[in-house]
Amino acid sequence: MPQLNPAPWFAILIFSWLVFLIILPPKILAHIFPNDPSPQSTENPQAEPWNWPWF
Repeated sequence: MPQLNPAPWFAILIFSWLVFLIILPPKILAHIFPNDPSPQSTENPQAEPWNWPWF
């Protein structure tokens, strides 16, 4: 029964963790978002009172 032999499954486990911990993080961190949001101005917009024509 292959389930009782830990050698190939342990090697697959270690190899998959090496892929997740060594190869993937630099690829993910190197991702550049195509449209970074531009910083908005820190000035508060001047609020004007509403002109209610019926009041």
